[in-house]
Amino acid sequence: MGERLVEIDWESARASNRDNWDDRVPLHEEAYGVDAFDDPSYLSRVVRRDLAALSPFVPDGSVSGLDVCHLQCHIGTDTLSLARAGARVTGVDFSSAALASAARLAERLGLCATWVESDVLDARAAVTGDFDLVYTSIGTIVWLPDLDRWARQIVQLLRPGGTFLIRDGHPALYALSPRMVETEGGFAWPGEDSERIPCTYTIVARLG
Repeated sequence: MGERLVEIDWESARASNRDNWDDRVPLHEEAYGVDAFDDPSYLSRVVRRDLAALSPFVPDGSVSGLDVCHLQCHIGTDTLSLARAGARVTGVDFSSAALASAARLAERLGLCATWVESDVLDARAAVTGDFDLVYTSIGTIVWLPDLDRWARQIVQLLRPGGTFLIRDGHPALYALSPRMVETEGGFAWPGEDSERIPCTYTIVARLG
């Protein structure tokens, strides 16, 4: 039986991916435990880890007082955790459903954030201002067809002397993890195993 290749244009693939992320919103509102944010001191697990990694690279070891652009922010739990850590935050995502969820959570918690609906590959044109820190974390670049264009957005969003953080992992590592369990809508690491998700940090400072 011969192999049949199917070509899918980028716009169709992007639209399908966006629909997928739209559908994930109610699942992730539950899976990410948004009710935990009712505790004013609560920060997401992701941001708790990322703040520790960032500490040597930001003034006084803190994001407090920094202008932060969170690319591919999804439902905003990490964005609002950065806000709780003292940052002025802008979250960028291409899913209107995810941004609506993020805005609802920010309003409920009384936190200030700017939300921008845009493809990350067009972020510079969509976002006003520049930033001390551009941040993206977990499950971001595997979806993108043009990493050079993605990188240009980051360079253009950063102020001279600004910092870029990415934490991500390869999906093959996730697929091979023996600890993953099936959940509604996909697979996840049970309980505290989520702290051991295989990932790599890259932190880059933009020279003046």
